[in-house]
Amino acid sequence: MGNVFGGAGDSLAMSNGGTAVFVDVLWLAVSELASRPWDFRFASLLALQDQNVMGRGVVGFDLEDIDWGDTPSERAEAKDFVLRVTDLALQRHRWDELGYEPPYAPKYLKHFRAMVEAFAPAPLPAARAGDDVFPGPDMAVTTSCVPHRVLNALPHWDGCVFCTTGREFPPSPPAAAEGAGAVGEAGHAGPVHSSESEDASSSKNWVS
Repeated sequence: MGNVFGGAGDSLAMSNGGTAVFVDVLWLAVSELASRPWDFRFASLLALQDQNVMGRGVVGFDLEDIDWGDTPSERAEAKDFVLRVTDLALQRHRWDELGYEPPYAPKYLKHFRAMVEAFAPAPLPAARAGDDVFPGPDMAVTTSCVPHRVLNALPHWDGCVFCTTGREFPPSPPAAAEGAGAVGEAGHAGPVHSSESEDASSSKNWVS
């Protein structure tokens, strides 16, 4: 099975492994840039793409299903945020901490960015205002995962998208300088690994 992300008459289809990589690199970027309430709702949408929680081959979303905002300025600001998140991911933000090399990630990200760039956000129809595709304010990510120095997952979920795979990150430079507890070699033990080997498809301060 595969997962499909659509928008602007286009679609990005990825294998399960490719999708896991896509979520990994976007999660690092969205954790760095999120600051407004809408940003954290978009982060929650990305958390819902975690196949270790939601299931293999059943994730994906369409840009038309996102509540981009009620006014033109809100929709423009939301779209700009998604583009900035994608651009930061394309700059390989913290990829050195992943423990693997994602050679196909730039292709996925460029395709997704092109879809977002071409997409013209519109008000979400009133009939779909209650849809649960795009998390509401009460489901917005509001906490941080200290071990991985990223946003946590949705409220009441245990851990972030990296916690569900069992991956460990190197300690932050200050922690390493202070001799904080060393971590082992990066690895993952979840049912869906963030690796593209199976793919055949097209600065916050974290406190405890």
